[in-house]
Amino acid sequence: MTNQASTQIAMVTGAAQGLGYTIAARLMDAGYKVVLTDIDLAAAMRAAAVLDPSGERVLPLPLDVSCKEDFDAALASILEHWDDVHVLVNNAAVTRATPVMEIDAREFAEVVNANLGGTFFGCQVIGRYMAAKGYGRIINMSSLAGQNGGTSTGAHYAASKGGILTLTKVFAKELASRGVTVNAIAPGPIDSPMVKALVPEELMPALLSAIPVGQLGEADFVGEMVVQLARPEAVFVTGTTWDINGGLFMR
Repeated sequence: MTNQASTQIAMVTGAAQGLGYTIAARLMDAGYKVVLTDIDLAAAMRAAAVLDPSGERVLPLPLDVSCKEDFDAALASILEHWDDVHVLVNNAAVTRATPVMEIDAREFAEVVNANLGGTFFGCQVIGRYMAAKGYGRIINMSSLAGQNGGTSTGAHYAASKGGILTLTKVFAKELASRGVTVNAIAPGPIDSPMVKALVPEELMPALLSAIPVGQLGEADFVGEMVVQLARPEAVFVTGTTWDINGGLFMR
């Protein structure tokens, strides 16, 4: 990582726990100051206190990603506190493992508005600011489910994650000429609380046997891939999706 990272600010949505927290930690390790946003401000504050007890390199903020006004407010708070933002990681997501024929309208809207809507608003609000400044890196967290139609995490979840892949291309085309790259990462089953909650321990051997490499992915590695896409040197990578799935989906 170049020394430039030590002067850069990264915003991560859904950063209070799970993969979002790991991504925030890896960005901090790489030298970034990090804005930890989450719908649960108290959880974001606890995470920030663990990552940096001094509070000098972390800023916890409340953010409901389904609400565009929350992104506007978060951006205003970041600019007031640190005067800039260079990297956005759209990570926050809602998972509901409801059988496809049992998903009602309310639940469908909840998942899609958070996952797909949140990514759209993040790219739109923060992307507009970055474009005006002439520099930015946006990384959208998609999923293997959005590529192969997997529904173990919910059909609405899979559809929203597939939509994120398309939005990534749309915003990559829109912002490329103004110094902003937009890319996606699509993890398969990761050794994470979400996967362990969805897959009972007795079913884990069956899941592992279905993965060509025979093991779950590591959240730290996903975080490192985010760091790579966030680098200033990653200027020639935009509109792509980086697959991290143990061979479950091959192009």
